[in-house]
Amino acid sequence: MATTVSTLIARNNESFSFIYQENIDRMGGDVSFFDPETDVPCLDNVALLYLPGGYPEKHLDALVKAEATRRAIKEYADRGGHVIAECGGMMYLCEKIVTDEGEFPMCGVLPYTITARKADRKLSLGYRRFMLDGKEYRGHEFHYTQFLGEVPPSVTQVYNAKGDPVPTPVIRYKNVLASYTHLYQISDNR
Repeated sequence: MATTVSTLIARNNESFSFIYQENIDRMGGDVSFFDPETDVPCLDNVALLYLPGGYPEKHLDALVKAEATRRAIKEYADRGGHVIAECGGMMYLCEKIVTDEGEFPMCGVLPYTITARKADRKLSLGYRRFMLDGKEYRGHEFHYTQFLGEVPPSVTQVYNAKGDPVPTPVIRYKNVLASYTHLYQISDNR
């Protein structure tokens, strides 16, 4: 009988490097790590796939070459696997990332394109909070990349520290929760 892994976390030096240690501590159960640039995860018995923030736009060649990893993540999300994707993790779940050097296919779970082109850079920074399914989420946003074209619809309104609405979308697809917000104090009890 296969062992269930409570949480599988993407982690490496830069592409998926922003992880609050408190989030890892709160996950409970069995927590394992994998490097999306080099490891093909077995997701058959994973309760939660956590794709934290980082700078995937700086390692696009390696992420594109890891086609089996991207395919495994898409299949997991499409069959209803639970995923939390923050900032760089959300970018990785999108259809592609566009840079000044070209277009790079990502996982294709979310039908959006992210631009990391210099001409499109815009700082988005600040504390964030939102309510979803009766639960309050808090975190922060820090990125220069943007959605190319229209910003996706959000399943909830996101607010800054002053309580003003911000245009950051929270995206839900099946059991995927994705946003530019780096969440603080998440747990595996989705």
